[in-house]
Amino acid sequence: MVRQNIKIAVLTLTATVFLTINLFATDGYFRHGYGIKYSALAGSGVAVPLSSLGAITNPAGLAFVPTQYNFNIAFFSPMREYTVTGNPSDPNQFPGTFGLQPGTIESETKLFVFPTLGANWKINPTMAVGLVVYGNGGMNTDYPTQTFYDPNSPSTGVNLEQLFVGATYAIEFIKDHSLGVTALFAWQKFRAKGLASFSAFSSDPANLTGNSNSISTGFGGKVGYQGQFGNIIRLGASFQTKMYMSEFDRYKGLFAEMGGFDIPANWQAGIAVMPNKELTLMLDVQQILYSGVKSIANPMDLVNNSPSLPNGTPNPNFQPLGTNEGWGFGWEDMTIVKFGAMYELPQNWTLYGGYSYGKQPIPEAEVLFNILAPGTVEHHITLGLSKMFCNSQEVMIALMYAPAGNVKGNNPLDPPSQQTIELQMSQFQVEVGYAFSLVQ
Repeated sequence: MVRQNIKIAVLTLTATVFLTINLFATDGYFRHGYGIKYSALAGSGVAVPLSSLGAITNPAGLAFVPTQYNFNIAFFSPMREYTVTGNPSDPNQFPGTFGLQPGTIESETKLFVFPTLGANWKINPTMAVGLVVYGNGGMNTDYPTQTFYDPNSPSTGVNLEQLFVGATYAIEFIKDHSLGVTALFAWQKFRAKGLASFSAFSSDPANLTGNSNSISTGFGGKVGYQGQFGNIIRLGASFQTKMYMSEFDRYKGLFAEMGGFDIPANWQAGIAVMPNKELTLMLDVQQILYSGVKSIANPMDLVNNSPSLPNGTPNPNFQPLGTNEGWGFGWEDMTIVKFGAMYELPQNWTLYGGYSYGKQPIPEAEVLFNILAPGTVEHHITLGLSKMFCNSQEVMIALMYAPAGNVKGNNPLDPPSQQTIELQMSQFQVEVGYAFSLVQ
């Protein structure tokens, strides 16, 4: 019966997310928190088992969660814009320069709706299995201008979506200490428009921009530990491997490694302190290793990524878009510190709050290409509330606000003009959830 329930659940969860998947970016292009309770804690909580969705953060926690089913839906609103200050250089006076039109342009799409789904089943008092389906994150911009002067597209932007399906096994190997492992499948979809002006920089201009959606799939895994020490302290840690994805064939002239777009490794470790039975305080540190993926981390190297030298002769060291060392977004690794607090109120109410900070991953020298992916948010402020009914059903709400983050630098392709480009993003999210448990 359990096996049949698992099969039905995974098919239902996967189909639901595929029908409604959308994307967003917070910690670079990762989510600030996975599952509504962890979202309300600003992504902290790697040391505490709060729901079946906790397996996304730490698979070991499932060993302490009763059989449970979760459904969350989030309404996410990001505001993305770029501002160009200063007039472009005269190309007749400065051949080969690439200045942008001055002004502030906002990305048009400002509302995304997406679910997060999970379920787990207790095999016996010390072992559990679970399934989760969720969007990892993504990048989306839709500027209503020919930002890069592509005559074939009235607008400019990219759309990256990521879907994960995870199957988890967790065991309490000694009292109050557990290990867990999750097998992960990832699915990605990508599309770009408005980039034809970079054709001279591409190894495959036909697969640079304006093509239909390209699909990529791959596998990876996550391992975790969680344990309690006395009545006050819990510790937890998890590590997710780099996920080697198939190439985006229709954009192999854009991304490094002929369309490669792997998903970076990341880790998270934290502590939870329970000074009394009502209050839990959490402190986590997470690192996302963007530098391990060339298409994300490769810089705009004007020496080796330009087809010609300043004197107009061909560049023998030219590394065009799509090659191993071709342009990426220049992103650096992110280290995020997350604080969370959970307080149990009378009549089965629970209050959640959190704050996180992580320096945005875009260097000032990389602002030109990152007009397409302005992942500049650094702060997240969160709040949540849940209510348990009949000891088996729970409703939840969580709010997230990310104040505007920005990065500003010179246009590297028009140095005579001293033109500056400023990227900015802010975000707001409302998430609601329902969970129910089965007593075995």
